[in-house]
Amino acid sequence: MTASHDRAAQDASSTLDAGEVAQFAALAEEWWDETGPFRPLHQLNPTRLTYIRDRLCAHFGRDPKEPPCLEGLKVLDIGCGGGLVAEPLTRLGAEVTGIDPAAETIAAAKAHAEGPGLSIQYETTTAEALVDQGRRFDAVLLLEVVEHVPDVPAFLKRLAPLATEGGVMILSTLNRTLKSFALAIVGAEYVLRWVPAGTHQWDRFVTPKELKTALTGAGLKPSDLTGMIYDPLSDSWSLARDTGVNYFVTATRPRA
Repeated sequence: MTASHDRAAQDASSTLDAGEVAQFAALAEEWWDETGPFRPLHQLNPTRLTYIRDRLCAHFGRDPKEPPCLEGLKVLDIGCGGGLVAEPLTRLGAEVTGIDPAAETIAAAKAHAEGPGLSIQYETTTAEALVDQGRRFDAVLLLEVVEHVPDVPAFLKRLAPLATEGGVMILSTLNRTLKSFALAIVGAEYVLRWVPAGTHQWDRFVTPKELKTALTGAGLKPSDLTGMIYDPLSDSWSLARDTGVNYFVTATRPRA
């Protein structure tokens, strides 16, 4: 996404001059441009949000057809980017905290949320830092994150305490199959140019079995596995039983 992952965690919006505000506003427009470089995420978003909303409502006993169905739930969006998931979840009533290690990305997310007056807690920080601070959330989202992590079991064990007892963790990622290599790397990176070449490393893709084992080892209990497929004819995504390429896993943190 945007660079400068070496910047210290800070509230970038408090020290911006007019020129920087304009720069971040332009970046925000890029994140939210449905025909721009983040078009693939916009295509994924309705399906991702449907899954997240329905799983949270099922777990916490809410009616997904009755907005604001997520009212009062504290949700952490790890690697929130420009806020494509954080904003709609906020509109559904959730109290969202979005984190990203890139200060420019967080500034862009803040700039966009200010337009409609959405109250989202954006922070330039890491999930590990929140663990060390003792922060807890009803739901923790790891969307397209674990396929970029070298040691998934250790990563999830470190982050598991972010979910409250009785809370949930929702992950989406890519399966390590020949089908995913053909579609997610060759197709998406080199043929369709949806994402820059080299964005993904196929050997870091995680199978559902591996992910469930890692979650269990972190003290979490996997409760749902759902696939997500792309239909080139309609140019859209949908939930499915097929987990050969993209899939979701929901896991709960048992009460003591």
